[in-house]
Amino acid sequence: MNKINTVAIALYSGSLALAIGLIAFALNWNVWGGGMPGYKLFLFPGNLTLIYVWHPLLTEEIDFWEKLFLHSLGQFTVVSVTIWLSSITVGRLFNSRTSQ
Repeated sequence: MNKINTVAIALYSGSLALAIGLIAFALNWNVWGGGMPGYKLFLFPGNLTLIYVWHPLLTEEIDFWEKLFLHSLGQFTVVSVTIWLSSITVGRLFNSRTSQ
């Protein structure tokens, strides 16, 4: 895999995770009223950033829309970086096997 493909794959994956996260959030908020099955699984990357990145920096309560933005940013970033690193690792692993 070349560098352009890995970045494109990562950005598309991050965008898909962002869309899934926003849909899950909207369904949980409007349909289930806070008890949607699988909600924590769908929003795990965004929750990681809220707990371990933004909460220590922003100890005061912040408004809903700012928190949703930070959550969505974390969802996109964590998935994009994880997929990018994974695709680079897999690409290098296969390139090293084929060159031997």
